[in-house]
Amino acid sequence: MKRRTFISLMSVMAAAGVLTLSGCSSNSSSASTTASGAASADSAAADQLAAIQANGKLIVALEGAWQPWSYHDESDTLVGYDVEVSRAIAEKLGVEPEYVESDWDSLFAGLDAGRYDMVCNGVEVTDERALTYDFTTPYGYIHTALAVKKDNDDIKTFEDLKGKTTANSLASTYMELAESYGATVQGIDTLEETIQLLTAGRIDATLNADVSFYDYLNVHPDADFKIVAQTEEASHVAIPLRKADASATLLEAVNNAIDELRADGTLKELSEKYFGQDISSEN
Repeated sequence: MKRRTFISLMSVMAAAGVLTLSGCSSNSSSASTTASGAASADSAAADQLAAIQANGKLIVALEGAWQPWSYHDESDTLVGYDVEVSRAIAEKLGVEPEYVESDWDSLFAGLDAGRYDMVCNGVEVTDERALTYDFTTPYGYIHTALAVKKDNDDIKTFEDLKGKTTANSLASTYMELAESYGATVQGIDTLEETIQLLTAGRIDATLNADVSFYDYLNVHPDADFKIVAQTEEASHVAIPLRKADASATLLEAVNNAIDELRADGTLKELSEKYFGQDISSEN
C-alpha cells in the first residue's frame, strides 16, 4: 500500500470513529520481542556446543573429595576416574577442561544456574533426575554397598536399616535408599568423614558405591568396617546435562566421545587404574 493511500484510509477511519489507540503497535512490538526471545533461547541451546568450543574450555563440576572418583593426591593434584574421563571427553570436543569443586548438594544447583557445562561426579541415573536432566550414555556401572563396623552383627541386609542411623551426602541416591528402608540419615560431605563416624560408633551404617569402599579398604586395609550387602542390579553412572543444552548437539557430541573412549579401551584402562576392575561395562 502506498503511503498516501494509507494516510487517507486512516483519516476516513478516524472520522468514522472506528480507529482507536488500542496499542496495536505495542502488541506487535511485544509479539516481536517474545518471538525474538524464544528464538534467542533456541539459538542459545543449539549453540551450547559451539560456545564451549569457541571458549576453548569445558567447565566440569565435581566434588574433588570422593576417592577414587575425584580427589587430590599427595602432591595436591586433582586426579581420579571422573577427572580423567572428563578430560578425555574435553579432548574429543577439542577443548580444555576447567574443574570446579563443590559439595554434592551444590553440584546440581550450579548446573541448573548455568555455572557449569556438566557434572561429572559418579552420578547415578534415576527416574527423578531424568525429569530435570538429560543423561549421557553411561560410562560406569556400580552397585550400592552397605557397610557397618566389623563387630556389628545386627545389620546384615538393607531391611535391617529400619530405625538405625546412617550418614551420607544430602540428596544422594545413598541417602534416599537408606531412608527408604527406614533409616535416619545424617548429612555428611565426604566418604572419609562418613567412615570416621562409622568406625567411631557414631552411626550404625553407611551406604556408598561398592568400588569406593573397596578402594578405601585397599588404602586402609585395617579400617574397622565391613561390607554386608549390596544391590543386585547395577546402577548406571552417566553425565547429567541441562535439557536446554542437551536438546542440541552437546549431548550427541558427549555421547560420541564416550562411545569412542569405550571402543578404544580408554574407559577400561581408566577403570582398572582407579578401581582395580572394569566398571565401564555392565557385563
